[in-house]
Amino acid sequence: MAIAGWASAPGALADVEIEDLGSAVANARYATLIDELRCPQCQNQNLAASNAPIAGDLRAQVRRLLREGKSDTEIIDFLVGRYGDFVLYRPRWQPATYLLWLGPGGLLIAAGLTVVLVVRRQRRAPPKAVLDGAARATLTRLLDENGEHRMDDRR
Repeated sequence: MAIAGWASAPGALADVEIEDLGSAVANARYATLIDELRCPQCQNQNLAASNAPIAGDLRAQVRRLLREGKSDTEIIDFLVGRYGDFVLYRPRWQPATYLLWLGPGGLLIAAGLTVVLVVRRQRRAPPKAVLDGAARATLTRLLDENGEHRMDDRR
């Protein structure tokens, strides 16, 4: 028995046919798995949202493995074994994915340190000299006497 458009599948499209697996728990597990697994052909779609033929095949494999009594971990391990870590939206914590997991935090820390260093450097910079009226007049007179350009000239 197939039901179309399953409301409890967060990422499932209404036109994807979902076979009733016999219990609400199995149906919920199925919906969660196809929502969390990525289609190997599509760039950024889960199995629930993909209309690619391989996504349909993978949904059928997930249903078959659920009927066989496999756990979610066993199903995920099976698919990762066949298609690699690409099928996981949340890759596992392993040496090959350390940069993927830690990279964004590292970039955020580096950006924060850069902001702190720039702000400190600006605070330490000596203030620009501001001439009062008398000092400005004296400087202008001296420059005029020596034939230099006036301070107001902007080159």
